[in-house]
Amino acid sequence: MDFGAHLPLMDFGGHPYSLRHLTEYVDAARRLGFAAVSANDHMVFAVPWLDGPTALAVALGHSGEMSLATTVSLPVVRGPIPLAKALGAIDRLSGGRLVVGVGPGSSERDYAAVGIDDVERWPRLDEAIQALRALWRRDEPFVGRYYSTDGIDLQPAPAQPAGPPIWVGSWGSRAGLRRTARLGDGWLASAYNTTPDRFGAAWSLLRGFLAELGRDAGAFPNALATMWCYITESRSEADEIFRTRLAPTIHRPEGVLRERLPVGPAEAFVEKLSAFRDAGVQRVFIWPVHDERRQLDLFAEKVRPALAV
Repeated sequence: MDFGAHLPLMDFGGHPYSLRHLTEYVDAARRLGFAAVSANDHMVFAVPWLDGPTALAVALGHSGEMSLATTVSLPVVRGPIPLAKALGAIDRLSGGRLVVGVGPGSSERDYAAVGIDDVERWPRLDEAIQALRALWRRDEPFVGRYYSTDGIDLQPAPAQPAGPPIWVGSWGSRAGLRRTARLGDGWLASAYNTTPDRFGAAWSLLRGFLAELGRDAGAFPNALATMWCYITESRSEADEIFRTRLAPTIHRPEGVLRERLPVGPAEAFVEKLSAFRDAGVQRVFIWPVHDERRQLDLFAEKVRPALAV
């Protein structure tokens, strides 16, 4: 298991939304040996949300050799052609370090904002993934019900010859895992929507679907995103994080969040990550919800070494 860091795009309270705040966070992640940085994507949300692809582009000059990832981007909301253009440029400028996680998103408001019926999000997502591939591979065009790449040649091309790998985001439903097996180069799960036991069962199911399609399940990667976290030895501080930052922002019952998110002592974080590692998770993207740079330091100092034992 290795670790990535979500860029601090979401306002859990007091976010400065400054260039310095973003770049110093990426500098810290690089210095501390994180394997990747990632950006999530929303147009409109319950709280302010800095644009994901823009933030990822800003991170380029500070990311060193780290991978860059979208966890996830929204090809249906943004449109596969504009998204392919933007992410293709990021892959080009990074020298081929981009992994593109895609999903339908979880906000009806995103779809309303761009005038698309969210009921169409699943068939559109299937087509959008194929359109992204066709645009980046520049061989046979994709022509579907919703999207067509016929006659479109996006230049310059991404650095990776076949374009960035496309990982499919799924919370673990059978339909989502079948889509991942059919269309994905990897699986991106969501920490606040699963548990180690549920992840393990879904991972086993996905590998079965891959085998049915004749794909190499042993070479298929996965990662766990949106691991919102905060390391503290103070129970009252942990309670405040859950009560005033996480529950009002994520819109999940506080009890569910307490079960699934590592807010509290470092030892509890180690225990949770160990269980996910045993369930087959290969990479975890952590997302500190407050005092972000200090939290990266604490993770590197108190959590990661314990997992190496």
